[in-house]
Amino acid sequence: MSTILKIAVRNLTRYTRRTLLTATLISIGVIFVIVFGGLASSFKNSMINVITGSLLADIQIHKKGYVESIDNLPLNIFLSTAETTEATKIISGNPNVVASSPRIKFSAMLSNYAQTSGVRLIAIYPDKEIKTCPDLAQRIKGRKDLSSIVNPGEILVPELLFKGLSLKLGDEIVVVATNRDGAVNGVTLRVAGYSEGVMGPSGKDGYIHIEDATSLLRMETPEISEIAIKLKEFKYLSGSYKKLADTINGDTFEVHTWEQLTPFSTIVKIVDVLILMVRVILTSIVLVSIMNIMMMSVYERIGEIGMIAALGTLPKQILSIFFLEGILLGLISTVVGVIVAVVILSILTITKLEFKFGSMNIALTPGIPWSEMLITVTIVMVISAIATLQPAIKASKLEPVDALGHV
Repeated sequence: MSTILKIAVRNLTRYTRRTLLTATLISIGVIFVIVFGGLASSFKNSMINVITGSLLADIQIHKKGYVESIDNLPLNIFLSTAETTEATKIISGNPNVVASSPRIKFSAMLSNYAQTSGVRLIAIYPDKEIKTCPDLAQRIKGRKDLSSIVNPGEILVPELLFKGLSLKLGDEIVVVATNRDGAVNGVTLRVAGYSEGVMGPSGKDGYIHIEDATSLLRMETPEISEIAIKLKEFKYLSGSYKKLADTINGDTFEVHTWEQLTPFSTIVKIVDVLILMVRVILTSIVLVSIMNIMMMSVYERIGEIGMIAALGTLPKQILSIFFLEGILLGLISTVVGVIVAVVILSILTITKLEFKFGSMNIALTPGIPWSEMLITVTIVMVISAIATLQPAIKASKLEPVDALGHV
């Protein structure tokens, strides 16, 4: 076996140009697969962080039946004070939860005494909200002091309405809403800033303090639409969701991850499909490269194969020589490709590419995807073996007389 291995290595070094060409093609394919995978994963995770870190949080708890009617922002499916206390106690018992924020979400009318427009309002406790959605502060514009993003008596108007109604910071506007009993009430609030939409300029989500919402909706005590939850790390999402869903009373509450609350999760799935397709294409290129070069190797060396066969080399030994050549070529090329890909990803992580994607500020910090790298290496090695097998079998079956007579 060691002799066959030596012959295979010698053949690779003897045909230097062909070996370098094939190795380069395979290495480039491996580099593209790994670097693209790292960048694509970083891009997807960055978008998810923007969505969860500035609006949705990782998990939300609602009164049972609320999400079915979430587009209408129902006022009659709220968590009572006792239910909110019960849910908060369960949330605080989860070691993976770092913060939670109760919210009241409702529809209202906003008037600057000259024009009126509809608005969706999110009533919050600012200190809890900023811990649960730390990126929210980056979406607040016009407010200098962000230690408290909104105080009682203030409102953060959606950017769309701020510009559409020609509002200015410090203006007083009237917010009118209907409570669950059908009673209409209004409060005057001061414009303290405006909020950028997460998905673009079409958002109509404004923020007020939960004390103002309680007064506007004529609640004796705050009744909560949802409790947003932030986890220590995103990797705890599935486990924490399952634990909360198993612990909490399913007849009273419902638990949802961010994926179940936004159509944006569909975009994430599309990105996953695109990543898979690109990987398949790049892997196919590697497969075709190895198969093509090994086929050429057999045809170019038919005379040599006839010679070693005539000297008594067994067909299985000829098969082993060509098979080992392909495996060695794939192994060396893959190792070189992995090293270069790790260097490129490390440089990209240090430089931290930042750009604006729509209204999102994306920062690409690709980590080293060791698991994906292992899968890529395994696939390339398997492909190398498969692509080499057919030409090797063909070489081993050549008759010495026919091979020596080949021109």
